Amino acid sequence: MASIMTDLHYLSQADGAGDWREKEAKDLSDLVQNRITYLQNPQDCSKARKLVCNINKGCGYGCQLHHVVYCFMIAYGTQRTLILESQNWRYATGGWETVFLPVSQTCTERTGVTTGHWSGEANDKDVQVVELPIVDSLHPRPPYLPLAIPEDLAQRLHRLHGDPSVWWVSQFVKYLIRPQAWLEKEIQDTTAKLGFRHPIIGVHVRRTDKVGTEAAFHPIEEYMVHVEDHFQHLARRMLVDKKRVYLATDDPSLLQEAKAKYPEYEFISDNSISWSAGLHNRYTENSLRGVILDIHFLSQTNFLVCTFSSQVCRVAYEIMQTLHPDASSHFHSLDDIYYFGGQNAHNQLAVYAHQPRSSDDIPLEPGDLIGVAGNHWDGNSKGINRKTGRTGLYPSYKVKEKIETVKYPTYPEADKMLNQ
Repeated sequence: MASIMTDLHYLSQADGAGDWREKEAKDLSDLVQNRITYLQNPQDCSKARKLVCNINKGCGYGCQLHHVVYCFMIAYGTQRTLILESQNWRYATGGWETVFLPVSQTCTERTGVTTGHWSGEANDKDVQVVELPIVDSLHPRPPYLPLAIPEDLAQRLHRLHGDPSVWWVSQFVKYLIRPQAWLEKEIQDTTAKLGFRHPIIGVHVRRTDKVGTEAAFHPIEEYMVHVEDHFQHLARRMLVDKKRVYLATDDPSLLQEAKAKYPEYEFISDNSISWSAGLHNRYTENSLRGVILDIHFLSQTNFLVCTFSSQVCRVAYEIMQTLHPDASSHFHSLDDIYYFGGQNAHNQLAVYAHQPRSSDDIPLEPGDLIGVAGNHWDGNSKGINRKTGRTGLYPSYKVKEKIETVKYPTYPEADKMLNQ
């Protein structure tokens, strides 16, 4: 299997394909970033149609960031300027702009002639300023929610990327987390202090508040099996001078345990971040600095081993997509498949027929629509056959992703400016 993966890597770079992918990835990202910038900076803020999003959803940083991403996608889909309200943010009382660049240079006030709460795109068309609830309370639900992608980019994205839905989410994350100068310097200084360099594999171990509620306990040994596997894979493609692991965790005792059990690895970690990620310290500016740094370094690694039940890991994986033409396979999750909280149904299409091998299996016929519940990471997935209504296991290789496309508005003025 490892040699096949190596061959596939070299095939993907053959005949200039690697150069094409680099250019196409940059061109597509530039296109979307330019459209977002255009939308966010109207010439006359007093006349702009606006969508108001309050960051203070009652959850952690990764969850709040995803809340703003969801708001942003609906703003993009309804051609409204996003107004991000973040004063008295639980992580930084001065607001979003004390950490990241403002989401707009020209339009930050929610003022308008008419204001109303979200009641659907058609019902809101004559309302200048629309307030958006958290996604759990969103009704009616517009088509712009993940995991759908824009129709006008779909063909190019399918050619370029192994998971177009994640790529689309990643573009909004990329715009949102542009760092202020002090944060940029903090990242550079910490990179030097930790001795962070490649090749390196990222491991994120979430322990305190998730275990027993949203996620199961996974010992460090489970992560390290996949770390070792991927180092073997990397060694076929590059010089691995040292097996480095960036370890991000909210369990301060884990670093010493990992060093003792795996002396042949170099573990790079900042234990002060682990302490600040604990439940008693979580909602502080120091904790925010820590989680931003952890996510940054995880996203910079060659490969990510983590649990996708954690928002931190999913955000790192999303950012990773902005750093490579296609990093869709640069991860191993010990639990969930990738998802976006509040997403529309995640469906797959059966490509091959399947006859049940046991009472746990469900039958498939080519063309059947399967609602995915999860991947068991043993060759099987679990889901519901929407035609028969039966829930159970089926071989993961017998289906393909059904990626929904949505007719988002186009931004010809922004595209024209990009091409000048």
